[in-house]
Amino acid sequence: MDVGIHCHNDTGMAVASSIMAVQAGAVQVQGTMNGFGERSGNANLCTIIPNLQLKAGYDCIPKENMSDLTTTARYISEIANVLHDERAPYVGKYAFAHKAGMHADAVSKNSVAYEHINPEVVGNERIFLMSEVAGRSAVLHLVNNIDNTITKDSPETKLILDKLKELEFEGYQYEGAESSFEIVIRKILGKYHPSFELGEFKVVVNEPSISGANSSAMIKINVDGQNEITADEGQGPVNALDKALRKALEKFYPQIAEMKLTDYKVRVLDSNSATAAKVRVLIESTDGKEVWTTIGVSTDIIEASWKALVDSIEYKLIKDKEAKKNS
Repeated sequence: MDVGIHCHNDTGMAVASSIMAVQAGAVQVQGTMNGFGERSGNANLCTIIPNLQLKAGYDCIPKENMSDLTTTARYISEIANVLHDERAPYVGKYAFAHKAGMHADAVSKNSVAYEHINPEVVGNERIFLMSEVAGRSAVLHLVNNIDNTITKDSPETKLILDKLKELEFEGYQYEGAESSFEIVIRKILGKYHPSFELGEFKVVVNEPSISGANSSAMIKINVDGQNEITADEGQGPVNALDKALRKALEKFYPQIAEMKLTDYKVRVLDSNSATAAKVRVLIESTDGKEVWTTIGVSTDIIEASWKALVDSIEYKLIKDKEAKKNS
């Protein structure tokens, strides 16, 4: 008699139990993509499928579909309006992330010593976390995505490393915010062309709030010589500024409507300065296909947020232009 297995993750063993059941003779595994489900979730098919097919030699899905696994997992998180688990095996952003100079250099030379599979097999990618200890190899990996003529010994590589150390001294931290660092690299290499320029913005906070929106923002931008002035309300000054900026830019770049902010973090860098402390703002964004994180630092939380917002939109527009050019 054929048997199947249906596991929940109450003890963190759903994937392991499902795989053991298959090895014991089960011919069916029930689970959910991304492990969605009540309590601690169901067995995660995004982990079970590659484990069975790539590691144990079972046929679960057509071989050519395996490279769609990460994209599919992200898409399902998007339509479920749930933050994607970026540390999930196989399909998380950090599943193939590497840090530190010697480690990153070794990965570049012999990836199989550090990665259990090629990330591209499941539609993911290798990333190197940027920090002042990242070393030339990690930085070069990101640089070569922009300009593959740059080498480890090129003068531009030293300039980029020096700039990284300078920015980290100011409070920037690019581990997990590589999108902002990519923009820094483009500026140093002369490959950055801003999609818009800020004229000015004003933010007003009204307390107590009357309609739920306690802040309003007015913004003036310039795109290719055309000025656009817009205003909007939001729940807090950053939300109002974000909405006003999007409203102004969507006239020129309709694809910005695809974007949404999925996470917003603020870290106080020097608490001894009390309310005058410098803050680091991290903004995570997605367009349903890709997720990226940008950073801003300032003693003014609005300015820090603005820097991260601008990088977020610029990164989206850069990637869209490159995708269009390569299609």
